[in-house]
Amino acid sequence: MLKLLKKDPYIISVVLLGLLAGWWLLRPGYFNMHDDLQMMRQLAMEECFRDFQIPCRWTPHMGYGFGFPLFNYYPPLPYLIGELFRLVGFSFITTAKLTFLLSFILSGVTMYILGRELWGKTGGLLAAAFYIWAPYHSLDVFVRGAMNEAWGLIWFPLILWSAYKLIQESKFKYMIILALSWFALLTSHNLMVIIFAPLFSLWCLMWLTRFKAWGRIPQLILSGVWAAGLAAFFTLPVFLEKNLVHVETLVVGYYEYVAHFANIRQLLFSRFWGYGASAWMDDDKMAFPVGHLHWILSLVVGTFVLWRLIKTKKLDNPSLIACFFLAAGWFATFMAHSRSTPIWQMIPPLKFVQFPWRFLTLVILSFSLLIGSLPTLPVFKKFNSKLLVGILIFGVVAWNWEFFKPEKMGTLTDKEKFSNAAWDLQQTAGIYDYLPKDAWTAPKKPRERLLDIITGKGLLLEESQKTNSARAKIRMDEEGDVRVNIFKFPGWKVFIDGKETQVFIHEKEEWGRMYIKIPQGEHEVAAKLTNTPVRTAGNTISLLTWLGTLTLPFWRGKKLLA
Repeated sequence: MLKLLKKDPYIISVVLLGLLAGWWLLRPGYFNMHDDLQMMRQLAMEECFRDFQIPCRWTPHMGYGFGFPLFNYYPPLPYLIGELFRLVGFSFITTAKLTFLLSFILSGVTMYILGRELWGKTGGLLAAAFYIWAPYHSLDVFVRGAMNEAWGLIWFPLILWSAYKLIQESKFKYMIILALSWFALLTSHNLMVIIFAPLFSLWCLMWLTRFKAWGRIPQLILSGVWAAGLAAFFTLPVFLEKNLVHVETLVVGYYEYVAHFANIRQLLFSRFWGYGASAWMDDDKMAFPVGHLHWILSLVVGTFVLWRLIKTKKLDNPSLIACFFLAAGWFATFMAHSRSTPIWQMIPPLKFVQFPWRFLTLVILSFSLLIGSLPTLPVFKKFNSKLLVGILIFGVVAWNWEFFKPEKMGTLTDKEKFSNAAWDLQQTAGIYDYLPKDAWTAPKKPRERLLDIITGKGLLLEESQKTNSARAKIRMDEEGDVRVNIFKFPGWKVFIDGKETQVFIHEKEEWGRMYIKIPQGEHEVAAKLTNTPVRTAGNTISLLTWLGTLTLPFWRGKKLLA
């Protein structure tokens, strides 16, 4: 690392810009955010590791205590990273803040890598600064608390860079980096794949055509297959088991995309900044700015590139790249506006994006890269490039400074977050996102015990529960129906005295809990979460792919870097 920093000290500047953007995250206390489940998810991940439920799929605490298939559907990577902070002793509160902070820093570093490749070191630094300090970046962290989307922003530049290098040089190491980058995006924010994939495809097509490198297509495909294999433990259940939960709740009501378009004033001109919700039409209590300097400078670059094209009548690589990101940025801005509704209607999977203003992720990616080209433009070469970059970086930081802070910071401990009303809120938040299909409606009160005797007489003697199993001793005075207060979900099996018993749903059961019949006498009841064929296939594919990836240096040797 020290050798890398010595070789390219600009990276230090990028890290400092990331730290500056997230300096509130280094202060004591915690802040309000829309998605205030960061610590609950981190707790779920930690308990899964403790119980050797790997990969993590089920948490017993959510769903009002009846359990929840959280990480069967929710991307796990940021919380796997967060677990590293937990292992060295940080609190859950500090872990959440540090994971957010790391997203600022790493997104800047990856943008610098891409920008440096395209525009040189000063251009890379400028692109990284504008990427980190885009208002939408702050919106993700300090307003929405969108941990996964903030981490998704890290991988966009790295994917574009590694694909470019693979097409240009055909080196095996770039195929590895591309596969790992796609794996990271798939396990950070799978919805971002819907938004990003068309841009990536056009980027690859542009360079395949430019370099006449059609022979690289198999390598690109292999990278995609490789990434799919690495992420199969997560992506296979997401796609093949989505029918097991009420995913329809993710695209109806509040989450219908038609309610969340931004208008031109919000996108380009307003200086409003709020911490409320995205609402119908333009009654929003949160902001969706592209960033004044971002869109203005994109037009400045576009003007000079057009002038150069007219003058030289030649589309060189810098002009091609600038035109690509100019078009991509403004098209993504258009997709956040209601005028793009026909496109949303033509492409049904887009409805899962939920919020059209999520296309601002592509806007800040494109415009930041475009602005990075400023020091390379002939009209600016007469100026001191470092001075120009310094002025622009100071400008974007100063202009957006007031956006990069939470609404308020307050004292909070892990104990307070995991108790009383705060705990109850985290148990029920997002309950409809992945509510198992056998539940007609979400529970209206928290779980009190593991087993309830519905018919017959008996006594619950003792109980215990882990993330993927539960045990209880019960004495039945007569045979009866007993409710196991865990959502019925494929993979859960129940055993009486070591023998699997049939699980059924009572005809009047609205919350989708499991029922069993227990004969007279004293018995041990055990529930265990097992893998479905889909999960087994995903786990196996990922295990084999990861084994192959990690052992590459042994069976490929020095050729690994070729």
